[in-house]
Amino acid sequence: MAVVGSACTSGPEPRQRAADDVVVTKTSPWSMADTVARLSAVVAARGLKVLAVISHSDEAREVGLELRDTTLFIVGSPMDTTPLIDLEPLIALDLPLRVVVWEDGHQTKVSYPSPAEVARRYGLDADLSAALETINAWTTAVVDR
Repeated sequence: MAVVGSACTSGPEPRQRAADDVVVTKTSPWSMADTVARLSAVVAARGLKVLAVISHSDEAREVGLELRDTTLFIVGSPMDTTPLIDLEPLIALDLPLRVVVWEDGHQTKVSYPSPAEVARRYGLDADLSAALETINAWTTAVVDR
Protein backbone atom coordinates (compact mmCIF):
# COMPACT_ATOMS: atom_id res chain seq x y z
CA MET A 1 0.00 0.00 0.00
CA ALA A 2 1.39 3.39 -0.93
CA VAL A 3 2.06 6.02 1.69
CA VAL A 4 0.62 9.46 1.09
CA GLY A 5 1.76 12.71 2.65
CA SER A 6 0.17 14.32 5.66
CA ALA A 7 0.75 17.42 7.73
CA CYS A 8 0.12 15.44 10.91
CA THR A 9 3.01 15.75 13.32
CA SER A 10 1.66 13.51 16.07
CA GLY A 11 2.39 10.19 14.43
CA PRO A 12 3.62 8.34 11.39
CA GLU A 13 2.46 9.17 7.88
CA PRO A 14 -1.03 7.72 7.33
CA ARG A 15 -1.36 4.89 4.87
CA GLN A 16 -3.35 5.44 1.71
CA ARG A 17 -6.91 6.39 2.61
CA ALA A 18 -9.68 3.87 2.06
CA ALA A 19 -11.45 4.28 -1.25
CA ASP A 20 -14.32 6.78 -1.19
CA ASP A 21 -16.79 4.03 -2.01
CA VAL A 22 -15.81 2.10 1.13
CA VAL A 23 -15.31 4.92 3.65
CA VAL A 24 -16.83 8.40 3.59
CA THR A 25 -14.64 11.20 4.98
CA LYS A 26 -15.82 14.76 5.54
CA THR A 27 -13.68 17.70 6.62
CA SER A 28 -14.99 19.59 9.61
CA PRO A 29 -14.42 23.34 9.89
CA TRP A 30 -14.52 22.92 13.66
CA SER A 31 -11.81 21.92 16.13
CA MET A 32 -11.57 18.33 17.28
CA ALA A 33 -13.30 19.15 20.58
CA ASP A 34 -16.06 21.15 18.87
CA THR A 35 -16.64 18.43 16.26
CA VAL A 36 -16.92 15.78 18.98
CA ALA A 37 -19.39 17.97 20.89
CA ARG A 38 -21.39 18.68 17.73
CA LEU A 39 -21.53 14.97 16.89
CA SER A 40 -22.86 14.19 20.37
CA ALA A 41 -25.49 16.92 20.07
CA VAL A 42 -26.61 15.96 16.55
CA VAL A 43 -26.90 12.29 17.48
CA ALA A 44 -29.00 13.14 20.55
CA ALA A 45 -31.21 15.55 18.58
CA ARG A 46 -31.92 12.81 16.03
CA GLY A 47 -33.06 10.38 18.71
CA LEU A 48 -30.08 8.08 18.30
CA LYS A 49 -28.16 6.61 21.19
CA VAL A 50 -24.42 6.92 21.72
CA LEU A 51 -23.56 3.39 22.80
CA ALA A 52 -19.86 4.07 23.30
CA VAL A 53 -17.22 6.72 22.83
CA ILE A 54 -13.66 5.45 22.60
CA SER A 55 -10.78 7.90 22.66
CA HIS A 56 -8.06 5.92 20.93
CA SER A 57 -5.62 8.77 21.59
CA ASP A 58 -6.37 8.75 25.35
CA GLU A 59 -5.94 4.97 25.42
CA ALA A 60 -2.59 5.29 23.62
CA ARG A 61 -1.39 7.96 26.08
CA GLU A 62 -2.25 5.69 29.00
CA VAL A 63 0.36 3.20 27.79
CA GLY A 64 2.93 5.84 26.87
CA LEU A 65 2.24 6.05 23.13
CA GLU A 66 1.52 9.07 20.94
CA LEU A 67 -1.49 9.13 18.64
CA ARG A 68 -3.20 11.99 16.83
CA ASP A 69 -6.56 12.87 18.38
CA THR A 70 -8.85 10.03 17.34
CA THR A 71 -12.29 9.42 18.86
CA LEU A 72 -14.64 6.64 17.81
CA PHE A 73 -18.39 6.93 18.34
CA ILE A 74 -20.61 3.86 18.23
CA VAL A 75 -24.14 5.06 17.53
CA GLY A 76 -27.33 3.12 17.15
CA SER A 77 -31.05 2.94 17.10
CA PRO A 78 -32.61 -0.46 17.79
CA MET A 79 -35.66 0.69 15.82
CA ASP A 80 -33.47 1.07 12.72
CA THR A 81 -30.97 -1.73 13.16
CA THR A 82 -33.04 -4.58 14.59
CA PRO A 83 -34.91 -5.32 11.32
CA LEU A 84 -31.60 -5.36 9.43
CA ILE A 85 -29.92 -7.71 11.90
CA ASP A 86 -33.02 -9.93 11.97
CA LEU A 87 -32.90 -10.22 8.18
CA GLU A 88 -29.13 -10.58 7.89
CA PRO A 89 -27.41 -11.50 11.20
CA LEU A 90 -23.90 -10.86 9.86
CA ILE A 91 -24.70 -7.17 9.37
CA ALA A 92 -24.22 -6.95 13.14
CA LEU A 93 -20.51 -6.88 12.26
CA ASP A 94 -21.16 -3.40 10.80
CA LEU A 95 -23.88 -2.24 13.18
CA PRO A 96 -24.33 -0.21 15.22
CA LEU A 97 -22.97 2.59 13.09
CA ARG A 98 -19.44 3.83 13.74
CA VAL A 99 -18.06 7.32 13.20
CA VAL A 100 -14.46 8.30 13.83
CA VAL A 101 -13.48 11.92 14.44
CA TRP A 102 -9.77 12.42 13.89
CA GLU A 103 -7.13 15.02 13.32
CA ASP A 104 -5.24 15.10 10.05
CA GLY A 105 -2.64 17.78 10.52
CA HIS A 106 -4.57 20.92 11.36
CA GLN A 107 -7.86 19.59 9.99
CA THR A 108 -10.54 17.64 11.77
CA LYS A 109 -12.08 14.79 9.78
CA VAL A 110 -15.24 12.75 10.25
CA SER A 111 -15.19 9.27 8.68
CA TYR A 112 -17.56 6.32 8.58
CA PRO A 113 -18.22 3.20 6.53
CA SER A 114 -20.07 4.00 3.32
CA PRO A 115 -23.74 3.10 3.75
CA ALA A 116 -23.92 2.06 0.09
CA GLU A 117 -20.99 -0.31 0.56
CA VAL A 118 -22.49 -1.83 3.71
CA ALA A 119 -25.83 -2.28 1.91
CA ARG A 120 -24.07 -3.84 -1.09
CA ARG A 121 -22.06 -6.20 1.13
CA TYR A 122 -25.24 -7.61 2.67
CA GLY A 123 -27.48 -7.40 -0.39
CA LEU A 124 -29.92 -4.89 1.07
CA ASP A 125 -32.50 -3.30 -1.19
CA ALA A 126 -33.11 0.46 -1.26
CA ASP A 127 -35.85 0.35 1.37
CA LEU A 128 -33.71 -1.57 3.84
CA SER A 129 -30.58 0.46 3.21
CA ALA A 130 -32.42 3.72 3.98
CA ALA A 131 -31.75 3.18 7.70
CA LEU A 132 -28.02 3.14 6.95
CA GLU A 133 -28.16 6.20 4.69
CA THR A 134 -29.30 8.51 7.53
CA ILE A 135 -25.66 8.72 8.67
CA ASN A 136 -24.92 10.89 5.61
CA ALA A 137 -27.39 13.57 6.75
CA TRP A 138 -26.42 13.71 10.38
CA THR A 139 -22.67 13.76 9.72
CA THR A 140 -23.27 16.59 7.26
CA ALA A 141 -25.12 18.44 10.03
CA VAL A 142 -22.03 17.99 12.23
CA VAL A 143 -19.62 19.53 9.73
CA ASP A 144 -21.87 22.25 8.24
CA ARG A 145 -21.40 25.85 9.29
